[in-house]
Amino acid sequence: MVENSGRHARPRYIPRGPIAVGAGVLALALVVGLLTVAAKRGGERPGGVAATILATPEPPPSLEQPPVVESWPRWGVTHTQYSADNESDDVRRRVSDLFARVPMLQNQHIMGWGAGNPEPAPGKYDFRDLDRRVKLMAATKAQPVLTLCCAPDWMKGGPQGRTNWSTIEVAPLREHFDDYAKLAATVARRYPTVTHYMVWNEFKGFWDDAHNDWDVEAYTDLYNRVYDAIKAVNPKIQVGGPYIPIDSHVSSANASTLRGPWGAVDSRNLAGLDYWLKHKKGADFIVVDGSSATNDRGLVPDEFTALKKFSAVTSWLRQRSGDLPVWWAEWYIAPDNIEWDEQHRTAVQAAAMMEFARSGVATALYWNPQRKGGDDCPGCLWTPADGGEMPMAGLLSGFTRWFPAGAELLAPPVSDPRVQVLAVERQMIMVNTADAAITVTVDGKKFELPPYAVQWSDRGQ
Repeated sequence: MVENSGRHARPRYIPRGPIAVGAGVLALALVVGLLTVAAKRGGERPGGVAATILATPEPPPSLEQPPVVESWPRWGVTHTQYSADNESDDVRRRVSDLFARVPMLQNQHIMGWGAGNPEPAPGKYDFRDLDRRVKLMAATKAQPVLTLCCAPDWMKGGPQGRTNWSTIEVAPLREHFDDYAKLAATVARRYPTVTHYMVWNEFKGFWDDAHNDWDVEAYTDLYNRVYDAIKAVNPKIQVGGPYIPIDSHVSSANASTLRGPWGAVDSRNLAGLDYWLKHKKGADFIVVDGSSATNDRGLVPDEFTALKKFSAVTSWLRQRSGDLPVWWAEWYIAPDNIEWDEQHRTAVQAAAMMEFARSGVATALYWNPQRKGGDDCPGCLWTPADGGEMPMAGLLSGFTRWFPAGAELLAPPVSDPRVQVLAVERQMIMVNTADAAITVTVDGKKFELPPYAVQWSDRGQ
């Protein structure tokens, strides 16, 4: 299976112009060289590694029903290459307790990011990895979600019986769209407790170099076939797309009118959403992902103001879609190379979640950048070595408990605008957005908040 750091590759456009062309040629040469080296490392041949074809397919796992919850949890996590099922028994137990203490959404891709090739040859299935992840979600009382991505090699023009992980982001060929829809239906039948599916991921493989734009027509064709196949299994299953990345820039020839001090959204992304909304067979929710950082200037004008992008995009989506529930399948609050300590990072993450709640997001899934033992793990849910809780785990649990979908949000008075506050009747959370200690009065009570502090407080008692 492909090795990765747990982080999700962020798409970047190649700028136009003669300098950009030269840079693009150089980048292409580097990519080809890297892929060649990657193919040789670990004994992997250009055709990929041989897949295991099970003589007798394993039966579907026995799964507990998800817990009955009063409100849709809204918050959750996406499992990546390393998760609790990859840890030692002691660490697995600690991590399972983190997940189970407040039932939240948990998402897993059907291929990649912890799951092997589910159909290495036509009609030959290998769901062992996916079974393990789905069982983990059930055991930790999740509301389970599956992302229908990515595609077996033979659907992409590769050989049967092999998996080349360097082509994980290649889309299936159009002549195999029906085969992919059939695989999606097979997955839906195998896991009857999973009632929410996202179709594909970040338009991977659907970029049209010739037109410097998304091939949204091809994606929508795939989406519609998958939608029909899933609904034929169970019409009550919830299906959504298009899971398109919402990139933004400070300066771009493709800037849209959806803009703010945080930058301007790329018009090609919005045009893709409009096409999908017009031509989809149906959808139970609309899915996007994105970062508060711009592609060209990073975080503007600062890391907290940049978060306003999330609420602006959410409002646009709700208006444009006729108020379909909005899902952020991934959300990021900084470029990969940012050098923040964990307290600073957690403050920005908490403020981002406040934006999602205030703007009426139905679901926000945190892409957990978990790594293997011995690696630093900024932004992770637990320390890889021992399963110790990291701040983001507490944020997810707290927001799931106090700010689920439909919660009546309140805005108690605050004496200093540098402190952001979100509240419900019995609880509130405060974030000091300043790199300095602040004495502040919130909701009639005095608090001493250290730099970038995130603090919960009871109220109404």
